[in-house]
Formats: sequence, structure tokens, C-alpha cells
Amino acid sequence: MKKYIVNFMEMNVRFAPETRDYFEELVTVLYRKGYFSWLDTSKKYVEDLVHDILTTLPNRLHKPAPPYFDRYGKGMYYASFRHNRATT
Repeated sequence: MKKYIVNFMEMNVRFAPETRDYFEELVTVLYRKGYFSWLDTSKKYVEDLVHDILTTLPNRLHKPAPPYFDRYGKGMYYASFRHNRATT
């Protein structure tokens, strides 16, 4: 997978290495659990999800992140992404 860092005017979107690993593992998990019949389709789904995160994050409704996330920086926010009707 690609390196995922996108800079917006006032927003810097970064994925921790663990998150990138998670996305890569998600491709296989979705395929093995039968969510997708083809590995390529599973990979496309995850790539589309990441693309959605990177391109729409600045426009999403965001909420202050819980104190747990202060280890990544102060004043953090989070947003939810619903890629299809069955997932959030």
C-alpha cells in the first residue's frame, strides 16, 4: 500500500504505522471471512475507504478526541466514516 500522509490547509492527516498495517491486514481478513469473493475486490474496498478518509476528512463533522489520544498530540479530533450501510 501507499504511504498515507496528506496535508490540507489547516489539517495534517497521518496514519500511524500500526494503522497502515491494519489496513493491509484488513484486505486479507475481509477476503478470508467471505465479505468479498476476490482478493482484488477486497483490496479495492480498503483503498477506497482510505481514499475517502484522506479526501473528505476536512469536511466531516468532527468531535474532540477522548483524553486517551493526548499521547498523539493535544487538541485532537475524530470523525466517523460510514463506507456502506453495514459498516461505520
